[in-house]
Amino acid sequence: MFDYDKEAERYDASRGGEPRAAAAANAVLGLIPDSAGTLLDAACGTGSVTRRLAAAGLDVTGADAASGMLRRAADRVPGRVVLADTRQLPFPTATFDVVSAIWLLHLLDDAERVVAEAARVLRPGGVFVTTVDKAASHDVRSDIDAVMAPRPRRTARDRCDLVASYAGRHALLPAGRASFRGCGQGRTPARAAADVRRGWYTLLPPGTPLAERLACRLEQLPDQHVPRAEPEFSLRAFRKPGPADA
Repeated sequence: MFDYDKEAERYDASRGGEPRAAAAANAVLGLIPDSAGTLLDAACGTGSVTRRLAAAGLDVTGADAASGMLRRAADRVPGRVVLADTRQLPFPTATFDVVSAIWLLHLLDDAERVVAEAARVLRPGGVFVTTVDKAASHDVRSDIDAVMAPRPRRTARDRCDLVASYAGRHALLPAGRASFRGCGQGRTPARAAADVRRGWYTLLPPGTPLAERLACRLEQLPDQHVPRAEPEFSLRAFRKPGPADA
């Protein structure tokens, strides 16, 4: 996993910046009930999404385990962030109307613990919203994806059916889905080749014959610096049963 304390300095600029944050926040807001008042943004990162959720009128708390990221979030939502592991939240049971976890589950071998904690801190009738299938979102069926098809892949920790099974085990019910487009994240062949050579892909060590073969093929593609299509990110919502379900 990245060192997100070190990554904080360039995180927003390298991942779509404010336009992507706005798209993510709008998608989250579209999945939560109008009656929602309190929201926990789990793994809030630099707070770019958190700020927009707060601006929508929600009483927002951001939590993140990386102090470097959290310092940036504290500038955007002062007094509303806490240093915390999203797998062991420092909040009482039934505290929030909404828990959001954007671009988090794909990072964790024990992603179910996040879902379990979200279920715990949700009030009855509350909603958990999370991104799913992040890696698959970047496969836009471009020529880059065709070249990279032979690379080894690990099972996605945030695969949609897995996340749904975690939710079910913690008594959360399906409550909707949405998607939003990335911004400034369309890959170029030149950047993809550089990523291969610097070890971006965890199961494709740089310098190995396969890595070199794929990097060379990427460098032979046309339009080396022309971005391909933007990724389309997926969200799923799950609801904690409340009085209306009795």
